[in-house]
Amino acid sequence: MPTTTLEPWLVKSMPELIALARAMEQDAVDGYRALAARMRAENRPDLAAVFDLLVAEEMGHLDNVDRWRSASGGESVGIPVLVPEASFDDEGAGVVAPELLSAYRAFSMAVRNEERAFVFWSYIAAHAPTPEIRVSAERMAKEELGHVATLRRERRLAFHAERQSSPRATKGDLPALESRLAEHLAQMAAAPEADSSERLHALATGARTRADRIIGIPFIGTPLLDNLPEPVSGQAISLSEFLLDCYLDLAEREKQEEPRLRAQAYAGELIASLPFLRAFPRA
Repeated sequence: MPTTTLEPWLVKSMPELIALARAMEQDAVDGYRALAARMRAENRPDLAAVFDLLVAEEMGHLDNVDRWRSASGGESVGIPVLVPEASFDDEGAGVVAPELLSAYRAFSMAVRNEERAFVFWSYIAAHAPTPEIRVSAERMAKEELGHVATLRRERRLAFHAERQSSPRATKGDLPALESRLAEHLAQMAAAPEADSSERLHALATGARTRADRIIGIPFIGTPLLDNLPEPVSGQAISLSEFLLDCYLDLAEREKQEEPRLRAQAYAGELIASLPFLRAFPRA
């Protein structure tokens, strides 16, 4: 059984990995189902519909895990596992006044849950004791990356639906945005009060490296860059969020394997950086 400490989270066998994957998906199903029921009780059918959609999405993930379990012989049935504490977080949606919720906030919460799941499975893959567990954990991480892309699209639609008039927009390009992100991160690292300068410098180096590689081998392009909201370039966190959307979109648009894998890798790097940046003052 995995330990409850953050590091290391050990998965010692394939049946245990599948059981853990199923428990995490079931946790999300139960969480969104409870939120949908609460919204109906509070006479918010619009938000109940959003959470119903999230339940359906998670049920699809659960069905995939069940098919995987059946294909593996069903050995994971009945194996006790401890779900990571951060597996599903409703971020207060279960208690906050319904009038303070929105479809955009609901999808934002779902996005962050999927991002955490991606980071978790990436960690499991990196510390896997066998090649079989590593490959399977990487499979889960890739599936979570697809879930992130789906929910971020839904969040964008919710944002535009809730906001009748968009702010002024400009055209952007990936290398310039990555370079700007590197500058923001370097400035944050140089601040006197910065107590995580090493991590910030590493993230800045990653952004510069991505910019250089894109200049050398460009992607095909994403329409998201045709409509760059002006405030996006003002902060490291907003830049990272926007760049992540771009790479997720490119991962779906690219037809060749090499650029598709490169876009997925860049998306993974940004997802891994977001929890740190979200907790950083004035990011």
